Amino acid sequence: MRLAYLGPPGTFSEEAAVSFAPDAELVPLPTITASAVAVLSGEADVAVAPVENSLQGAVTETLDLLIHRDGLRISHELAIDVVHNLMAAPGVKVSDVKRVYSHPQALGQCARYIAEHLPGAEAAAAISTAGAVEQAISADVPSAAIAPRRAAALYGATLLAEGIQDDDSNMTRFVVLATEDSAPTGDDKTSVCFSFDEDRSGLLFGVMERFAQAGINLAKVESRPTRVGLGRYYFLIDLDGHRRDPKVAAVLESVKELVSEFKIFGSYPKHGPSG
Repeated sequence: MRLAYLGPPGTFSEEAAVSFAPDAELVPLPTITASAVAVLSGEADVAVAPVENSLQGAVTETLDLLIHRDGLRISHELAIDVVHNLMAAPGVKVSDVKRVYSHPQALGQCARYIAEHLPGAEAAAAISTAGAVEQAISADVPSAAIAPRRAAALYGATLLAEGIQDDDSNMTRFVVLATEDSAPTGDDKTSVCFSFDEDRSGLLFGVMERFAQAGINLAKVESRPTRVGLGRYYFLIDLDGHRRDPKVAAVLESVKELVSEFKIFGSYPKHGPSG
């Protein structure tokens, strides 16, 4: 199996990819979008993409891919512990750092440490955490990167501080993107999105009421702009159960009657307690 992920080697996405499929042929790509496109083109069989962090919330690039790219399905999910570390080129000390590189999610997850220990440093967004290490080492001013510990060994950086995330329980949920979702297991989750072609009170409540009446638990509800004007949104829901379960299938059909657009991202096994 060829498995695409947000590279280069040393990212948390690589860690998730190895956790999901230790024997897969890994295909590191420069963006989450590129990894999803690789699945659609057949370059990869599946892709692992971050979708939600316990500190920073949704990874919007992944959500927008699911909304706007036809042919993608979620086949599995997993969650990993995220431990951020500060690293730099050999010889650079924390007090020297003028710029700190990382993925925007990682910068946000370490905001408290940055404010307390690097108050004068410029925060610079990188495409990935591992890519941030390469940028920090080659930067024109003394710089550091926030990245997984493995990235320091891969790119010749020195660890300056470990476990700098704002909360020790920091976790990221990943989804496995494929062209087909999974068969029912008896302990599944389904992800869907929908939108309305008008804005009036009670529309969203009507949808929520259908799930409540059916006794279906909603694990997550969030929104994303439709890109067609202010105040227009896609609503994204994770619900307990598989789309092929009779009760779930019936309520999804009833919801379709209330909305203007409806899309199933996929049904897939719930991840275990340890991710």
